[in-house]
Amino acid sequence: MSDTARIGIVTVSDRASRGEYEDRGGPAIRDYLGEVLTSPWEAVARVISDDQPVVEATLIELCDDENCCLVITTGGTGPAKRDITPEATEAVSEKLMPGFGELMRKVSLEKVATAILSRQTAGIRSGALIVNLPGQPKAIGECLDAIFPAIPYCVDLLDGPFLTTNEERIVAFRPKKK
Repeated sequence: MSDTARIGIVTVSDRASRGEYEDRGGPAIRDYLGEVLTSPWEAVARVISDDQPVVEATLIELCDDENCCLVITTGGTGPAKRDITPEATEAVSEKLMPGFGELMRKVSLEKVATAILSRQTAGIRSGALIVNLPGQPKAIGECLDAIFPAIPYCVDLLDGPFLTTNEERIVAFRPKKK
């Protein structure tokens, strides 16, 4: 296994995929990871439409073929008809990790009442953690700040690469060795 972690960054947006709207979510995730991770990593980025078969195929590709240890999506987590990212994540996951969505909603509700409308979730596929984030860059940072301490240890448990963090920014949780 390479020492360089491969991390999928997926923007789910009809308008961004057609070039009608600037993708701000994917770059916000990339910038966040650049700030927080100190171990080597590379982004495998995609901008795709809000079509469930497309989202499912992209998640499968990133987990199974691109060997990403972590796939972070942005967009498609609201109640609108075309918001299907959680359904696609659930459809391709072997295990669901509902604690990630619960914590993100809790943190977001402290900032904005409409966070109750968000349906973020997370799951495991082929040794990769998939996490769904909202689409707004500010919310992306707030949600990642809340959940990122658990991500390196989750990747450890999936036999992925050892992710290290800038501890002045985020301290990764790992159990103490006895």
